[in-house]
Amino acid sequence: MKKIALLSFLILALTFTAFGQKAKTVKVKTTTVTVTNDKGVRDVFDRLVEGIKQIDAEKVMSVYQNSDKILFFNNNGSATIGWETMKSNRESLYDKTSNVSLDITGLRIEMLGKDSAYATCKWKQQQEFNGKLESASGRMTLVFKLIGKDWKVIHLHTSPDNPDATRPVFPSEKENQ
Repeated sequence: MKKIALLSFLILALTFTAFGQKAKTVKVKTTTVTVTNDKGVRDVFDRLVEGIKQIDAEKVMSVYQNSDKILFFNNNGSATIGWETMKSNRESLYDKTSNVSLDITGLRIEMLGKDSAYATCKWKQQQEFNGKLESASGRMTLVFKLIGKDWKVIHLHTSPDNPDATRPVFPSEKENQ
């Protein structure tokens, strides 16, 4: 009987102790981020596609951040670093290119905050290169950043479904970067 009374007293004491404690209040600071819609990013993406279809290196390069650190993962598995290098490569290729058609499907733009986003899509392109008809398709990811008032592409990664081994690889793209 003494054991039951002692056990009951112990349970009762622990119960009062548990209920007698004050709850700790934790204040959590919340931050609200207003995300702009993707219209600005979409406009830049559309300008890029137009530039490719028009074989206009100036228009195409206008969507990219003009930086010597910008990184392009090319559709031949190589990488190019630097806006000027990529512009020079495009101009050289575009001199040999005509009759470009480009179809974009599955475009998805994801806002990552108020000043960054990425876009992904599938592409199918047909063109004449050095007088020979070419067709290619693949996937592309573009990373966008709001720089001042302008959305700019700060990174490009494109992967073809079936890379053409006969296309030239520029010396700047042959280096392991």
